[in-house]
Amino acid sequence: MDWLFETWPWYIAGPLIGLSVPLLLILTGKTLGISSSFRHWCSLAFPKSQLPYLKNNDVRKESWNLIFVAGVLLGGFIAANFLSARPPQLLPPEFASLEGVVKLFIGGILVGFGTRYADGCTSGHTIMGLSNLRLPSLIASISFFIGGLAMTWGGALFAR
Repeated sequence: MDWLFETWPWYIAGPLIGLSVPLLLILTGKTLGISSSFRHWCSLAFPKSQLPYLKNNDVRKESWNLIFVAGVLLGGFIAANFLSARPPQLLPPEFASLEGVVKLFIGGILVGFGTRYADGCTSGHTIMGLSNLRLPSLIASISFFIGGLAMTWGGALFAR
């Protein structure tokens, strides 16, 4: 049982995540995605919206996605609170201030805009989109990687 309380190595966790994609496609015909659940939540919150993006969304047909997201949240809670040797630290201490909250809020807006603008998140494009051989997902994944490198190396240069 000790293996449950430790971080799994990439060569075990990676293939398990990778195998979930074809299993989901084969067993249900559905594609894996988290960011699409925001559309479904907004459709539920604003049922009389005139925005075609929300108005034409069939929440009943996509309710499986909301259940999936709830399962991810519940699984994370269970793992962090019952299957972890150390209690989780959700945020670094420097974000426990008004300035930190503002940074998180602005970052969340930017991530949300980027996710919508790119028609999916990093995981959706890189895991699901590439497995479906979608060219836009390949372009998005390459862009995510380049952006990550630029921010990492650029941030390191400016930190000196």
